[in-house]
Amino acid sequence: MLNEREIESCYLGQFIPVHYHHNMLMDQNRMHGFKSAIHYAVFPGAKVLELGGGTGVLSWFAAAKAEKVYCVEFNPDMVKEARKMMSMNPNGHKVEVVHADAFEYLPPEPVDIVICEMIHVAMLREKQVEVIESFKRRYLARFGGPLPRFLPEAVIMAVQPLQQEYDFEGFYAPIVQFQETNVIHPGTVELAPPSVYSILDFSQPQDTRIAWEGKFLVEKNGVVNAMRFITKNVLAVVSEENATIDWLNHYMTLPLQQGVQCKAGDVLQVSFHYRAGGSIPSLEAAIKVDVLHAVVPDAVERLHLYA
Repeated sequence: MLNEREIESCYLGQFIPVHYHHNMLMDQNRMHGFKSAIHYAVFPGAKVLELGGGTGVLSWFAAAKAEKVYCVEFNPDMVKEARKMMSMNPNGHKVEVVHADAFEYLPPEPVDIVICEMIHVAMLREKQVEVIESFKRRYLARFGGPLPRFLPEAVIMAVQPLQQEYDFEGFYAPIVQFQETNVIHPGTVELAPPSVYSILDFSQPQDTRIAWEGKFLVEKNGVVNAMRFITKNVLAVVSEENATIDWLNHYMTLPLQQGVQCKAGDVLQVSFHYRAGGSIPSLEAAIKVDVLHAVVPDAVERLHLYA
């Protein structure tokens, strides 16, 4: 009998099916961002660990400079695929594909960099936070400090109220939607600017519980019937250039159980809570949206601080 974590892990978690990985390989923003960040962070002779390696492509990026790369993968089918792909690519011999549970595995020696991309929008479903926190505790117990550098280094999450169309050829279906970024979506009306609700710095201890309450100044008349969740992954901080290498997940739009009528100048109060790695329905059920009051003109500037 599988325990709860094993059930969740097989559902998605560390256990992403082989056929899903082609989407990740074909995501040029993801691939280019990680390649650039890994090229920047990995130095010649480095020891690198990847947790949740999948096809092994991120480990392979690291192998261009690293002396040794440990690529940990839980799915036995993906282990076979990754080993085959390493044999087909230069520097693949520097990557050791390890069949193991990322919640339990430790490398046989200290490492300089840990790559972990178990990332879903809003840090739901996949186990990035849990895996990294588990790794840090066990690594420090075995090797002491300092901790290795983590890629991504941080995650910035924001939320935004929307009026979202749910008409599909006359069929009304309020469903979860994933939308490309930097694209105009005709059925989406942004009622207020997004607001950051959480920043996770993986070099610091992180709690899996995420809770937020905040306010939005409504800019357009409409019905708030959905909330858009935005996840920006800071893959590497390029300190000498005062810049970052980023990867932005597709937007995730969650329908509200009941829409809220609002007009320009109203103040929306929004709250929610969930567990990193938890289910999408658990977040949907926790979202609460209320109209507090209409804003008088001299308060508009002050309320922009909430956005």
